[in-house]
Amino acid sequence: MKIKSLSVLAFVAALQVTTPSILASEPSGAYLAARQARYQGDFAAAAQYYAQVLTKDPSNPAILENATLAYLALGQLDRAVAIARKIEGDGLRSQIAQMALVADETRKGEYDAILARVQDDRGVGALADGLIAAWADLGKGDMSAALERFDAVAEERGLRSFAIYHKALALASVGDFEGADKVFSGEADGPMQRTRRGVIAWAQVLSQLDAQDRAVTVIDDTFGADLDPEIAQLRADLEAGNRVPFAQITNAGDGIAEVFYSLGRALMQEANDEYILLYSRIAEAIKPDHIDAVIMSAELLEQMDRHDLAIAAFKKVPRDHPSFHAAELGRSDVLRRAGRTDAAIEVLEQLAQTYPDLPTVHVAAGDLYRELENFTASVTAYDKALALYAERDTDQWFVHYARAISHERLDNWDKAEADFRRALELNPDHPQVLNYLGYSMVEKGINLDEALGMIERAVAARPDSGYIVDSLGWVLYRMGRYDEAIVHMEHAAELMAVDPVVNDHLGDVLWAVDRKVEARFQWRRALSLHDSTPSPDVDADRIRAKLEVGLDKVLADEGAPALKVVNDGG
Repeated sequence: MKIKSLSVLAFVAALQVTTPSILASEPSGAYLAARQARYQGDFAAAAQYYAQVLTKDPSNPAILENATLAYLALGQLDRAVAIARKIEGDGLRSQIAQMALVADETRKGEYDAILARVQDDRGVGALADGLIAAWADLGKGDMSAALERFDAVAEERGLRSFAIYHKALALASVGDFEGADKVFSGEADGPMQRTRRGVIAWAQVLSQLDAQDRAVTVIDDTFGADLDPEIAQLRADLEAGNRVPFAQITNAGDGIAEVFYSLGRALMQEANDEYILLYSRIAEAIKPDHIDAVIMSAELLEQMDRHDLAIAAFKKVPRDHPSFHAAELGRSDVLRRAGRTDAAIEVLEQLAQTYPDLPTVHVAAGDLYRELENFTASVTAYDKALALYAERDTDQWFVHYARAISHERLDNWDKAEADFRRALELNPDHPQVLNYLGYSMVEKGINLDEALGMIERAVAARPDSGYIVDSLGWVLYRMGRYDEAIVHMEHAAELMAVDPVVNDHLGDVLWAVDRKVEARFQWRRALSLHDSTPSPDVDADRIRAKLEVGLDKVLADEGAPALKVVNDGG
């Protein structure tokens, strides 16, 4: 059928304030509504209901902390800070509240307060506090103390990469570009893992040293020819010999914002989205033009199905920023997921006018049109993308594959087959391409031996895919190898028990091996599943005909070959 380290884990701690006995005595209506809103990720409603509860019980530790979290998740730092001060004033310890207070002190430049907080173990946590304190030292003008702290953090298990990255940024922020280059290059502290933001910062550092050629080499070695608009523009400026300013970090506050952002990125595989959202929200609260943090917040909100908040976050990215196109692609995707497809299309159409030479914009439009089954429009969009990729001499197997599907749905088989085969040239063993092309040939009754070979390769790569296992059973059925087909078809039905197409296919194969009672059962099941969740690949009238007169009569009425077991010679 078509179809971490211990230190990081320690950072993801449970909330420190839990008072179940107090919770039981809360005003039930607002409290239960707040809990439900929090469970659903509706931070605006949760904040509102928690505020109502606090009017009745202003010192409830758990409610105070949950309200702080809700406001932070909304990006409303000032409101979060007001509640966090109450928590700290009551002598309570809360990581969430302390995060908010560190952010507020950073915005105000209160670096002595931050250092005192870290000293008293009232900071953000073991991973962040050393880096935050180092930037606070720099904020006070004590670069020597800052460097000592960065070096000390680098000795802690799991923190070396963070420490030397921030050390390089700190050196560059005070104009020591030679020192920063030595750290970025690995000469001073050993090799550093290259990240997108780190490479941008290093390239800016090298430009300040009039080493534009080295900067271009760093970009090319890291990203190859696949550059997003921001890095492409940076590379172009460097190649033209222009001196690019170091703009990544301009002060200690920016550095602390980067601590929250970089640690949030590192926690992506360890913590839940809500927890990580706090870090990206704090980073953008401290440094509102930290666009990577803004986009990170938007993407997290999208993953949490908070569509309105995600759309608002993506819209924060200025039109003149190099990442505007990425934000608009994200906004279009959220609108699509929210069922606002007309608005999603409008975003992509406007984006295509602004970035007519950016292939990813046209690919996104093609994908959306294809999902909406507007295959003519999707082909047009993919045509534009592939023309641009060709100019860049970049192989893009997926675009050929997606355009092939659109052509196949439009009954343009020659064009579809050409695209499928081009996709396989570029990515010879991709199971989806092998399966789709193989299955399509089976449906057309052509090249069955070749189709069988393709689908067998696809099954070897994805033995757990019900769609692909179904294809294998179906090609064997179409080849008259019914006894072999039934084994795979029954397995496909185990993998995808509620798929109407698989159940319909299983019914046909059961009929072919003379298990007619079971065949009728599967056809009835396929109809029932189709009625509850309609499938465009199910012909309900044909299934009803099979139930009424049997598969043999249906095939005869269609003028199709009769069922016939293949002979021993094949």
